[in-house]
Amino acid sequence: MIGLVGCGYWGRNLCRNLYNLGVLRVVCDSSPETLAWVRGEYPSLATTSDLSEVLADASIQAVAIASPAVSHFQMTKDALLAGKDVLVEKPLALHEEDGDELLRVARERDRVLMVGHLLEYHPAVRKLHGLVREGELGDVRYLLSSRLNLGKVRQEEDVVWSFAPHDVAVILRLAGQAPQEVIASGAAFLQPGIRDVASLSLQFADGAWGHIMVSWLHPFKEQRLVVVGSRKMAVFDDVSADRKLVLHDCGAQVEGGVPQVRREGTTHVAVEAAEPLRLECEHFVQCVVSRQHPLTDGESGLAVLRVLGAARRSLEAGGAPVPLHGQPVRAQRR
Repeated sequence: MIGLVGCGYWGRNLCRNLYNLGVLRVVCDSSPETLAWVRGEYPSLATTSDLSEVLADASIQAVAIASPAVSHFQMTKDALLAGKDVLVEKPLALHEEDGDELLRVARERDRVLMVGHLLEYHPAVRKLHGLVREGELGDVRYLLSSRLNLGKVRQEEDVVWSFAPHDVAVILRLAGQAPQEVIASGAAFLQPGIRDVASLSLQFADGAWGHIMVSWLHPFKEQRLVVVGSRKMAVFDDVSADRKLVLHDCGAQVEGGVPQVRREGTTHVAVEAAEPLRLECEHFVQCVVSRQHPLTDGESGLAVLRVLGAARRSLEAGGAPVPLHGQPVRAQRR
């Protein structure tokens, strides 16, 4: 059975999915109002405000942590030390050394450590990854990701740590490697020190380039990833109702010193109609039961954390390039 730690905005979605899978036993939250809501919606679930009660319960094999990001490290570490498998929402932690420690503890205790990089479970993203892996797009030249909306404005973390982990995780997966260099810029308009808009540029060793734009001060919702290859291009649009993934048979090249543009049509790629969070939760349960290695394991979580850490250092240095000194954690193709 699984215990859920944190049942706020996102935790309620986890609660619904884990409950519907029949594996959720207890919800832990510091808010009496939240626990009252849980008891009203899910009368069969136990509730508590004391995490130690959940960790001491031998019938709880795993926990899902959906608390604020600042608490991820300590709660995840405590759960691993208590012998629990852990699904922790992104980001894995806020500092690289903390991420390293969580991986060490998980290995020593032989526990499943999975990070909630939700987009990696999206059927359209899985299909896109397959197209890239099979060479349908040719060599990946650049990836452009945008995650824009009006809200939800955070007070504990800036837009880079709130929005960008999704995009970084997917770009690392598609690129098949960690970047050599990160450049970031951003601005805080609403609260001092908490950036509302930011951009990240990632330079890879093979010449590929990634760019991420995130903002919670935008007039409309946009969640789009463009992948430009040497043969074809693909667009994943998560806001679109019925055209989530489109393949463009187009490109450009220079022939005889003259640039030539080629356009040969587009194809709507059919994808499974499934809720990504449901697939993520199913995968976690499967990993707990079968001791399977998660798709979004601690290593991939740490790879994302290293990029976010480099972005933070770049922001603090006024947008200066920050090298990642080789590829200490490789976001491998799966």
